[in-house]
Amino acid sequence: MLLTVCVAKIHRATVTDANLNYQGSITIDKNILDTLGLFPSQIVQITNLSNGVLWRTYILAGPAGKGDICLNGPPARHFHKGDKVVILAEAWVTPEEAAKVHTKVAFVNDKNQIIKTTNKEKRSKTQHIL
Repeated sequence: MLLTVCVAKIHRATVTDANLNYQGSITIDKNILDTLGLFPSQIVQITNLSNGVLWRTYILAGPAGKGDICLNGPPARHFHKGDKVVILAEAWVTPEEAAKVHTKVAFVNDKNQIIKTTNKEKRSKTQHIL
């Protein structure tokens, strides 16, 4: 059995652009990706704090240091420049691996520059329902 866990979170990022005429994905500043250990093509879910829309797509790396958070393709209908979003990166792991997961969290300012990072505590074995 595999479990889906959150391995990283970008908290309250600001959408810098929404490009409807692109094939799809989310462009994220490479500095953020490197800090959190995320990869181009990795699946993430994005929640728009303005309207509650949840979208799943894959990552494209944007230029380092520019602060890009750009929704490309169909999600551009639901995410607009200036919207605040939460981005969650997922991984499929075994229950044994899940017990060792430390979710990395990046808190960013309005220009999507990292101001703080944390690692959430790993789960205890008693918290698993198998």
